[in-house]
Amino acid sequence: MKKTKIIFFGTPDFAVKSLKAINDNFDVVCVVTSQDKKSGRGLKMNESEVKRFSSDNNIPIKQPENLTNKEFLYEISSLGAELFIVVAFKKLPKEVFSIPALGTINLHASLLPDYRGAAPINWVLINNERITGVTTFFINEKIDHGDIILKKEILINDNDDFKSLYNRLSVIGSEVLLKTIK
Repeated sequence: MKKTKIIFFGTPDFAVKSLKAINDNFDVVCVVTSQDKKSGRGLKMNESEVKRFSSDNNIPIKQPENLTNKEFLYEISSLGAELFIVVAFKKLPKEVFSIPALGTINLHASLLPDYRGAAPINWVLINNERITGVTTFFINEKIDHGDIILKKEILINDNDDFKSLYNRLSVIGSEVLLKTIK
């Protein structure tokens, strides 16, 4: 059986569980992640967690400076991916998200339409919410406004902090993302 070809867009460790699940079940032809950045006392170059995972698993990596660069657009178009998946990455321009025939799906760490944009986990905690979750949706021009595909709710425990909720949502998100793709 032919596996769906996917290009994965992501940067932080939140995205790694999803990338691993997708790579185990589909054909990830390329990963697009943020450029390496200098940080820390010695200003050492740091790679994204997604880049490390991809390097360890022999997945081709692209780190474009500009997502609308014609050469980059040609390169990702020529890979023949039917679907793009986005987890914890910057806003994609229409020139990118409109490439794959099956569309571009985003995993967001909130129950949309609530907590659109950056830092949804922080905001549910700041606002003392009791329920949160993840949402998959098709990307369009507006941030976190596309057609919703699936949602999964979870209870926020009294002892949850950012790290525990972040970890739980990354696991649940990877499961929901697989279900979404299938």
